[in-house]
Amino acid sequence: MSEDVDALVELTFAVQGAVAAVAAEHDVTVAQLRLLGILRDHEPTMAQLGAHLGLDKSSVSGLVDRAQRRGLVIRSAGAHDRRVVHVQVTDAGRELSARGAAAVEARLGTLLAALDPADRAALVAAARRLVAQR
Repeated sequence: MSEDVDALVELTFAVQGAVAAVAAEHDVTVAQLRLLGILRDHEPTMAQLGAHLGLDKSSVSGLVDRAQRRGLVIRSAGAHDRRVVHVQVTDAGRELSARGAAAVEARLGTLLAALDPADRAALVAAARRLVAQR
């Protein structure tokens, strides 16, 4: 494995580890934490959630079912097509999402603190370009 790829894999492990630790601290799965993060600013359909999370229909249904049982999300029928189901975050889900986001920011902020401002800006710009390629 090249040094570049190795460094990216190690960075990915560090970020995933931080997110997994925050999820565990808040008694949710990483997938539930991601779900709540998406729902902070959007009310997607189940199909849109699946596409965003890279999950099939049954996996999205199970994820939303578990979050709904915990009172973190609700489902609602589409206004123009009742077959379309939208997912909305509840107040409890929004609060948990905010606490989780703050904890992730704190953990990753510690990681980023090792970089000077120019290196940090370069890393962010490069990360955005890489993610945009997906």
